[in-house]
Amino acid sequence: MADKHVIYGIHVTDRAHNASGVQKILSEYGCNIRTRIGLHEASNNVCSPNGLILLEMVGDEALCGQMAAKVAALPGIEVQKMVFAHP
Repeated sequence: MADKHVIYGIHVTDRAHNASGVQKILSEYGCNIRTRIGLHEASNNVCSPNGLILLEMVGDEALCGQMAAKVAALPGIEVQKMVFAHP
């Protein structure tokens, strides 16, 4: 994947119940995750029950696809993939 950037967006609903399952799978594939960014709305008065995780992947693309499929199979999770090719 050196000739492109592969990014997965993971939308997590009901973070209190679903985040641990996502974290377990991401830990299995930690060597394939170059960058991880977690986003959710938080302030003094509110903490959103939903969140978004952005992953920049490295290594074997099929292995990264396996990770995405495992995460997507969890209840309350949606996964989308973005690929940016280098000219």
